[in-house]
Amino acid sequence: MFAVAAIGLFIAMLLVLIRLYSGPTLYDRVLAVNSFGTHTVLFIGVLGFLNGRPDFLDIALLYALINFVGTIAILKYFRYRAIGDMSPVTRKKETGL
Repeated sequence: MFAVAAIGLFIAMLLVLIRLYSGPTLYDRVLAVNSFGTHTVLFIGVLGFLNGRPDFLDIALLYALINFVGTIAILKYFRYRAIGDMSPVTRKKETGL
């Protein structure tokens, strides 16, 4: 059953890669990258159980956290064109207040 799940996840990852390259907008591509990361987490977990190594779940959880933080950082960058906290002076210049 785990082998069927691994094959299904691999096919889903290929379909997400196709969506990544054909996405019409930037946000479609970010969503595809996030979805690919989620599929990768599931794939690592399934492969861990398939090989009899359930300790791969620790690696999968770490990758899930990195995927989440990376997606938030990318979306923040595209929204504000900066990753760090903006000072009030910089914020006034960019917003025109």
